[in-house]
Amino acid sequence: MRWLTLCIAAFLTVISISSAVAAENCRVCHRVVVTGGHAGLACLDCHVSESATIADPSVPMGGGTPCLRCHKEFGGIFSGPMTTRSNEIAFVARSYGRGDGRFFEKNCTGCHLKSCLDCHEGGGHDLRKPATERCLSCHRGYYVGWDYAGRAPREESLRYQRGRSASGEHYLTMRPDIHFEKGLACGDCHSMKSLAAGRKSSRNCTDCHKIGSGPVEHRIKAHLEKMECFTCHSAWAPQEYGTFFLRFTESPSREDFWLKGSEVPGEYLRSAYLKRQDEPPLGMNSRGKVSPIRPQFIAYYTHIRREQVAGRENRLLAAEWLAFFPHTIRRGTLLCDGCHDAPSRFLVEARKERIFRPADDGMGLESFWDRRGQRVANGSFLSEDRVKKLQTRGPEFQKGYLEKWQLFSNRVEGSF
Repeated sequence: MRWLTLCIAAFLTVISISSAVAAENCRVCHRVVVTGGHAGLACLDCHVSESATIADPSVPMGGGTPCLRCHKEFGGIFSGPMTTRSNEIAFVARSYGRGDGRFFEKNCTGCHLKSCLDCHEGGGHDLRKPATERCLSCHRGYYVGWDYAGRAPREESLRYQRGRSASGEHYLTMRPDIHFEKGLACGDCHSMKSLAAGRKSSRNCTDCHKIGSGPVEHRIKAHLEKMECFTCHSAWAPQEYGTFFLRFTESPSREDFWLKGSEVPGEYLRSAYLKRQDEPPLGMNSRGKVSPIRPQFIAYYTHIRREQVAGRENRLLAAEWLAFFPHTIRRGTLLCDGCHDAPSRFLVEARKERIFRPADDGMGLESFWDRRGQRVANGSFLSEDRVKKLQTRGPEFQKGYLEKWQLFSNRVEGSF
C-alpha cells in the first residue's frame, strides 16, 4: 500500500511538472518569434489558457477581444461606426434596400472592422501601428481617405480601368493634401483613442495652426465665425452625381455593359451619371457652420429580370448629401467669386446655366444643383435668402476683393 501511495504521488508530481513546463514552452511545438510591441509577453497573455486557447485573440467575442484585457481604453472601437457601419446600413435601408432587401450584404460588406489586425499590420506576432496605406486600403474610392494621398476614383467603365492603382482599384492622380506631402500619417490627427471614444479626430486645425491676420480672408469676421477652416482650404473633392446600380437576374446581357462588377459576381453593376474632381458645393454641417457638402448618393436602381426591366427603370430611391471634410488641404484658397458669385455651389442653379438636365432623361431631378427633392442628411442647405445676401457686393467685399487682386498683381509684376 505504501509503495502504491508513493507511485501515485510520483505520478502526480510528474504530471504537474509536465503541465508547468508545457505552459511555459508553447514554442516547443509552435515555432514562432514574437517581435514588435508584444515581444515581451508570454503566449498565454494573449491566447488566454491551454485548456481554452483562443487561436486569434484579435477577433471580437462577446463584445470585445482578449486584446482589451490590456488595451481597455480601445473597447469603443468595436461599437463604433467602423465596426457597426450603422450610418451606411441606415442609408441603404431607406434607399437601395427598398429595391433589394439584401443589397447591403451584396454590395457593401467589403470594408468594416472585424478584428484588431484589420488596422494593425504585421499579424499578432509582429504587431505594428497602422500606417497611412493601411488606412487607405479601406478608406478608398469615394470615401474620404484616398483624396489625402491625391487619388480620385475613376469611371466604372472598363475602358478607364488603367493607370495607377492601389488596393486593387485604379485612380486618377490629383494634388494631395499638404499634410500628406509633409509626411503626416492618418494617426497624427485620428488617434485610436479618439476613434474609440466616438470622435472623428484627436486634433482640430487650430491645435496646430494659429490663425493670422495677414490673409484678406482671415480679416473677415464672418469667415472665422461661420465657416470651417476646410471650407476654404479644401482644394478639391471627388463628387458623384447619379449613382446607378443595375441588378441582373437571369439576364446574360449583363456582360454587354462592360462595367466593373460588385462584390457578388453575376448580379450587380454600378455606374455614375457624372463624376467631378473640383471644389465641392457648400452647405451647413451639424455644427451649424458652412462646410463642403457632396452627394452621399443620388441613388438610382434598375432591376433587369430575364432581359426585361422589372418595375421602373432608373428609379430614384434617394437624393441625399453629406457635409464632410475633404482631406485636400492647401494653403491657398479660391478667389472671392468662387463662393460669392457661384449660386450653383449652394444648389440654387439658375435654369439658364444648366448643362445637365436629368429630368429630361426621366431621372426625377431638374438638376443635381437644384436643391428641390434633395436633402443634407447631417446638416442643411443654406437658405436661399442667405445665398442672395452672399452675392451682394457691399463696401467690405469690394475692399477685400480689390486688395486680393492687388496682391496677385504685385506677385506677377515681381516675377519678371
